[in-house]
Amino acid sequence: MSLDPHTCYRALRARDARFDGRFFVAVSSTRIYCRPICTVRQPRRENCRFFPSAAAAEASGYRPCLRCRPELAPGNAAVDATTRLAQAAASLLEDGALDDNGLDALAARLGITDRHLRRVFDAEFGVSPLAFAQTQRLLLAKRLLTDTALPVTEVAFASGFGSVRRFNALFKQRYRLRPGDLRRRRDDAAAARNDILNFELSYRPPFDWRAVSAFLDARSVRGVEAIEHGRYRRTVRLVAAGKEQHGWIGVEMASAKPVLRVAVSASLARALPSVLARVKALMDLACHPAEVAQALGALASPRPGLRVPGAFDGFELAVRAILGQQVSVAAARTIAGRFAAAFGDPIATPFDALNVLFPTAARVAALSPARIARLGMPAARARTVVALAAAVADGRVVLTPNADVETTLAALRALPGVGEWSAQYIAMRALSWPDAFPHTDLGVMKALAETRARNVLAAGEAWRPWRAYAVMHLWQSLKKE
Repeated sequence: MSLDPHTCYRALRARDARFDGRFFVAVSSTRIYCRPICTVRQPRRENCRFFPSAAAAEASGYRPCLRCRPELAPGNAAVDATTRLAQAAASLLEDGALDDNGLDALAARLGITDRHLRRVFDAEFGVSPLAFAQTQRLLLAKRLLTDTALPVTEVAFASGFGSVRRFNALFKQRYRLRPGDLRRRRDDAAAARNDILNFELSYRPPFDWRAVSAFLDARSVRGVEAIEHGRYRRTVRLVAAGKEQHGWIGVEMASAKPVLRVAVSASLARALPSVLARVKALMDLACHPAEVAQALGALASPRPGLRVPGAFDGFELAVRAILGQQVSVAAARTIAGRFAAAFGDPIATPFDALNVLFPTAARVAALSPARIARLGMPAARARTVVALAAAVADGRVVLTPNADVETTLAALRALPGVGEWSAQYIAMRALSWPDAFPHTDLGVMKALAETRARNVLAAGEAWRPWRAYAVMHLWQSLKKE
């Protein structure tokens, strides 16, 4: 990634939030690196170096600022193929992809050679994938030490380190601090509780939380998800450290600063990299609202900061999309709730509305279509659900934000009963593809006052590469305030 020092320093002087997460500034006189929005006294230009990633700054011998906390910087959305590939690799690394498998496996998952992965990654982030992964582990550990009451041993393993000795040595070497030095004495009860882990995830303002939470609420799966008192909550099933981990999360908007507050049950401590990565995707925290607004023009002006809600679980979202074919949003929600109750697993949570874990792809693939159809859907649609589950279970379809878009779209279209609308909707949310465009959607056609899908497709050309955001704004335009 090419960084112009003059532009970066101007952004630093202005503390411009639009550049937060796009570069980091390292100060030679202090050997510390910061986010461009840091509130410390601004350094002289001659003392500044600019890096495309936190890992690149740390590889050059700088340690993270304790005030602006680089680990809290928002991510970056990407539509360019090469950049998106590098971002996909970074997302997998943040998700702990190297904890159980090597670089060869990561490259194969992305459909490229490990040599090409290293080349693309270094061009985007200024470091190797291995160095990036090491920095991500350390930054997550720093966050856990600062924000939770987890014992240092648990912090080490939750961050992906294989031993406490290695964690302690690397932490002291890189940050010139002992892990215990970051511990805070806090009086609030939530921070002291051992059953809940609390985090903050940054975003670039504005963020239309009201619209996003309403969208998720209308499509929530009963027993699995709920919006209560302005908070989004859901049950969680993940595989981490070779074991299935169960628990719950809660997400709400902070009132005083541009962050989302995330509560995670302590039972998910070993799966934290995956949990936080999935929350970021669900809430579209990598969005650059200014870029989207500039591309969409007048269409985006009534709802500044509207995001494209992603998916915490891609398979769950895809099933929900199929269940919603040719029925209303409310009807699809009812059927999805029945589906989860019938085939999911019970889970105890502190919340009455959350009591079910959505079934896995392997579980659904083993079901007979007739059994699914009895929930209240056509037999053909039930067969589509089983076919989708089988494709996900055996790896033919990968429904994550780092999956190759064209390959996944082709695999989805090849499934019986999956048309263009379903494929594009799944790409829009499960793959976090910002240019997805379900142009046959009736709501989109109504908002554009068009009756022909080809005319909608033509109109969408003006909104590339942010057509998924255009869809959200078109849907919102149909709502009465």
